[in-house]
Amino acid sequence: MTATTPTRATMKDVAALAGVSPKTVSNVVTGTVAVREETKARVEAAMVELDFVPNLSARGLRQGRSGIIALALPDLATAYSAELVHRIVEAAHERGLAVQIEETASDPAREKELLSRARAHLVDGLILNPIRLEDSVIRYADRLPPIVVIGEVEQHRADQVRIDSRLAAADAARHVIARGARRIAVVGADDRGEVATATSRLRLEGVHDALREAGLPRDPALEVNRLPWSMAAGADGMKEILARRVPFDAVVAFTDSMAAGALHTLHDHGIDVPGDVIVTGFDDVEFSQFTSPSLTTIAFDRGAFAQATLGLLQTRMDDRTSAPRSLTLSHRVLERASTAPRPAGHQP
Repeated sequence: MTATTPTRATMKDVAALAGVSPKTVSNVVTGTVAVREETKARVEAAMVELDFVPNLSARGLRQGRSGIIALALPDLATAYSAELVHRIVEAAHERGLAVQIEETASDPAREKELLSRARAHLVDGLILNPIRLEDSVIRYADRLPPIVVIGEVEQHRADQVRIDSRLAAADAARHVIARGARRIAVVGADDRGEVATATSRLRLEGVHDALREAGLPRDPALEVNRLPWSMAAGADGMKEILARRVPFDAVVAFTDSMAAGALHTLHDHGIDVPGDVIVTGFDDVEFSQFTSPSLTTIAFDRGAFAQATLGLLQTRMDDRTSAPRSLTLSHRVLERASTAPRPAGHQP
């Protein structure tokens, strides 16, 4: 006796069960035409009941698309990258797109390979987070496929979504100055042209902006950078500043991971936070509210960031001729215990 293979449900089957036309089912699947919510719900319920799987790959081929985009970040090991990837994948799936995730580190060859895949239509578009324009393929490529740049690299060839890192770092420094800080250690600071990332340059400029506004001097002995930006880097950077034996009463770290490492070193050296030194981070990753003390940080809406990025990329995939657009999202200082006001008369 030969087993029979179950017949795969079709759009016509879904349409019959939902009481709509096959065209309406197609509109629900593709999202190209608005469908009333009540009708959409009936169609989606019928698809579930019939275990209907739309053939999106065939539709993509007819449109000359793969239905896949690529997301490339410099370091996938960080908490910030993990949370950003989650948000972008979530936003992409809402649009019927699959996401190929890559790590570029500081290797321009990896960006170039992704660009080649897009030109060969193996992916429909790219989301890139280059760390330096000098090393990025977007600087010298003769022809760019649909691409959105995220992060701080200053460029005008591609669409971009960013926050104002210079202003955000200035706001973090202004916050600790308002809390009484006068000697600010900066973890992640680097303005050396041959090694500095776009992020470290801009955030350091922001801290310097706030110091100038307050009439406070910059002290290079209070600035340190360790790569890659991680908890270990923050801990080691803080050890180096302590070894220099220069006084400080605040720490501005350029990521939450480095701030967490700095907190660890300060604790190991018997330095109380926030009693002796106040500390801020950057990015508001999940663990920042669970450090001891909880971490004051720069926060922005990563869900909105992901939606803006996918929105620009889809627009670019549909129209490659329009001028590049740049979107800057808002940020805020999220105050927590690591910068709590010191008691009156307290001397660190």
